[in-house]
Order: sequence, then C-alpha cells, then structure tokens
Amino acid sequence: MGRARPVAAALELFQNWVLVHDDVEDDSETRRGRPALHREAGVPVAINVGDAMHVAMWRLLWTGTHPNRQPVAEEFLAMIERTAEGQHLDLAWVTEGRFDVDEAAYLAMVERKTAYYTVVSPLRLGALIAGVTPDPRFEPAGLALGAAFQIRDDVLNLVPDEHGAYGKEFAGDLYEGKRTVVLARAFAQLPGRDAERLRSLLGRPRADKSEVEMREALELIGRTDAVDHAQAAAETRARDGLATLEAAMAALPGRDAVASILALVRTLAARTA
Repeated sequence: MGRARPVAAALELFQNWVLVHDDVEDDSETRRGRPALHREAGVPVAINVGDAMHVAMWRLLWTGTHPNRQPVAEEFLAMIERTAEGQHLDLAWVTEGRFDVDEAAYLAMVERKTAYYTVVSPLRLGALIAGVTPDPRFEPAGLALGAAFQIRDDVLNLVPDEHGAYGKEFAGDLYEGKRTVVLARAFAQLPGRDAERLRSLLGRPRADKSEVEMREALELIGRTDAVDHAQAAAETRARDGLATLEAAMAALPGRDAVASILALVRTLAARTA
C-alpha cells in the first residue's frame, strides 16, 4: 500500500491538471459544480496551476515508486501521450468545423483521451507496483469501460441536472461544439434540411450561440434515437469490459481486494452523474 499511495496521488494530480487545461482549451463554464478555474482566476493563472500540478505529479512518481520507478514512469508517459493524442483529435474536429465524425472515429478518440487514464493505466499501474506483468486483457477491458464512461458523460450533458449531481454546464457539449456518439447518430438520421440546420447551430463560435438556439439543437437531436442509441452503446461496452476484466482477475489472490476493484469499476461503468 505504501508504494501505491504516491502513484494514486499522481494519477489524481494528472486528472486535475489535464482537466484544468481541458477547460481552458474548451472555454468551459463549469467544472464539478463550480466555475472552471480559468473563469475564476483567469487563463494565465489556470495554465500555471495546471503546470504546477504536472510537476508535482512527476515529483511523486520519481520519489515514491522505488524499485519499480522506471516501468511506472513509462506507463505514465504512454498514458499522457495517448491522452494528448485524443485531445488533439477532439480539438481539431472543432477547429476544422468537421461534422463528418462517425462513431468509429469518435470511439478511437475517446479510447485515447479518456479510457487510458480512467481505466487502462490504473489497472496496469496496480500490477506494475506489485512487481508483476499486467494482464494483456486489462487493455481491451479498460478501453471498453472507458468508452462507456465517456459516452454516458456525453448523454448526461444533454439531460437537465435537477439535483446538481453532474457538476458541469447543461448542454455544454453543444455550446463547445463537441463531436459525440449522440451527434454522429443524429446527423446519420436527420433529413438533409434538419441536419444542415443542426450544423449551422453547432458550428458557430461559442460566444455566438444563444440558449434558445441550443434548445433548438436539442429539439433536433430529440427527433432521432441518438440519446437512446448512445445509452445502449455505453451499456454494451460496459458489459463487455466488465466481463473481460472479471475473467482477467478471476484467478488473482486477495479476493476481497479484487471484489473492491470490480465494485469500483462497476460504479464507474454505470455512472448516473
């Protein structure tokens, strides 16, 4: 446990500095129910805070994982690289005004941007800290579970958050022009005129989008089965990922610890907020 704590803390720092930078890049309004850091403190301060957490992450890894420092650091490097690749795709589609992003392209993006740091690398890091080779099934299981997590996040973003549990701006993905499974499905089903109207609403800069127009965009999406389709896609991936992970962990010792890990992953895969 002593060697695991610094790595767990480093993972949390990674998520936080990445999200601070992500909110700047997306010009997001809120994070975890409060104004995004750059909204409260300004972009320069937010970027610097993210950089400081990045440095603290590496300090924890460098001083706290002996004798497995090298494989743990290499896993972190691979995780950061994949996350940056996914973020680049996400940002590039918006910058280039592309709406021809199908489900396969979206999944390739979220597997990089979300799945590695959310599930794949944490599973692999646990094995590395214990001094054993990670089970190769951790990767497909984590990719499926991470994609399920992100798809559910995309759906939750379009559902009014009456109790404040979600913690992010309602329909923020529409204001930010995010390409999602929901949008891919909607564009595939809407007739030409409606699809073109949705493109025109979502393709504008955030500052030029009104609440009335985003409500119209939601109404157009609601003419399709896009939300239900996305929910079903998330459930399929969550089920497949859990089955793969359960098989990978079936023979491991420490059954109480295994049960705790699987319970945590089930909660992640079935998120409702």
